[in-house]
Amino acid sequence: MLAIAAAIVFGFALLLDLFDTDLGAHDLFNWNTLVLIGLLLLSLYLAGVGRGPATGGGGRWYRGRRPGRG
Repeated sequence: MLAIAAAIVFGFALLLDLFDTDLGAHDLFNWNTLVLIGLLLLSLYLAGVGRGPATGGGGRWYRGRRPGRG
């Protein structure tokens, strides 16, 4: 989820840079700030934040032999 948010922020920063606009708030929505936010989200994603609970055993929900498998 954080990687998708980072991609959206990077895309928005690219559009701002391509259209050479600051949306009327040159201190808040500048290209450098959005790139830093995107890098922060990407680094959090790579660190494993926001993955959700890890399932143990590779997704196995049963223990031992499966019934009906001889």
